[in-house]
Formats: sequence, C-alpha cells, structure tokens
Amino acid sequence: MTAEAAIRALWPDPSPGRLDDEALIARYPRAEGPRVRMNFVTSVDGAVSLDGYSAGLSGTPDKRVFGLLRMLCDGLLVAAGTLRHEGYRAIRLDERRRAWRLAHGLAEYPTLVVVSGSLDLDPSQAAFADAPVRPVVLTRDGAPAAPRLAAVADLVHCGTDRVDLTLGLAELRRRGLRQVLCEGGPQLFGALTAADLVDEVCLSVAPLLAGAGAGRITAGPPSPARQLPLRHVLLAGDGTLLLRHAR
Repeated sequence: MTAEAAIRALWPDPSPGRLDDEALIARYPRAEGPRVRMNFVTSVDGAVSLDGYSAGLSGTPDKRVFGLLRMLCDGLLVAAGTLRHEGYRAIRLDERRRAWRLAHGLAEYPTLVVVSGSLDLDPSQAAFADAPVRPVVLTRDGAPAAPRLAAVADLVHCGTDRVDLTLGLAELRRRGLRQVLCEGGPQLFGALTAADLVDEVCLSVAPLLAGAGAGRITAGPPSPARQLPLRHVLLAGDGTLLLRHAR
C-alpha cells in the first residue's frame, strides 16, 4: 500500500497505524436490516465534479473505499443519467472480493439497479451487456416499451407519473437486495432525501478547490433538513477526508 493510499482513523477511535481492508470494512459495517447508503466525493468547496466528471475528484483512497462499499452491498443503485454520463461498465469484482462475499453469505456479485423514468438506456452498454448478474431497472408505469432493454434487464414498474422510490426499494428488498449502495447522481440523492429514504452518507472530501460552476452532490426541489450524525472521520495519506454519517 502506498503512503498516498494509506488510511488511518482520527475519530472516534483513533488508530496509530494504517487501516488494512478488514479494519476498514469494520468502519463501514453492513446493517442488520434494510439500508440505503449514499457514496459521494466532493471538493472542499462542495463541487460534485471536476471538468464535468466525478472521477476528477477521486484519488486512490476514495477509490479504495469505493471498491469496498461495492463489495459490501447487495444492490448498486444509480440514476440513468449518471450511468450514461459516467460511462458505467459492468459491476464486476476481483477474485479476492468475490471470495469475501461468498464467505460472508452474500451473492458473488452485487446487482446493478438503474432508475429511469424514460427508459432511455442503451442495452449494448457494458453495464447491461457484460453484467455478471442481470440488472434491474426501476421505471414508471407510463414508460415507453423497451423490448431490447427488457432482454438484458428486469424492468420493474413502480409509480405512475414518476418512479416511486419507496415502492422500488420495497421491491428490491423482496428480491433480497436489502443493503443498497447509491452512487447518485445528485437528482437521485435529492429524491431519496425528500422521501426520507437515506440512512447513511459516506462522503470523501478531496483536498482541492474546484471553483465555481459545478453543482452540489444533491439536487432537486427543497426538502426538510434531517439530522444525520457523524460516525467516523478517517484521513488518507493524500489529505482526503473520509466521513461516514448514519442514522
């Protein structure tokens, strides 16, 4: 592990040395019951992207936690716009992480779940065409027919004029996807917040100023403020702060 990738705990239980993967996993525990965990990276001045993409903010430590959180989840939830814009590939894990999942009673791979009211998705995109597990698409009742997409993913209709995320998450739980990791984008984060469905936020704060232009990690109509207590503060060798807030 490079010094840049090294992560140590600052609070509440400071660690004198670097956290290995098992120690890091213990800092991001799976919950006993159903849970929606958000994972985002931001700049010090609150930007959700750099030059239009979140990858510009993500360094080695953030990518390390990003990979572990994917390993820990049952379902990986993402908005259609983010899937397209960020060029998502198939959700695959290396052999070591697949072995960890199997040893802990989880399916070998997490299931990709996409939220799309319009079904404007390309079934040939690697996220669908190369998926090791058949993805799920949460959509609305009035969405246009998409037979090519239905050939590579399960289309779940929940809601009439818009995707009802409460119904969608209930369907995911029915399918055994109880621990859901959401990677955005901001509109989906805002919609989940408005519906009071966010249980946890894992936030990486990159040590840079992005300047004006980029949006925040959440977007959409205003919703009531909600308390989300801080659970830990980790510090990476490159200066990235790794925060976890949870109910």
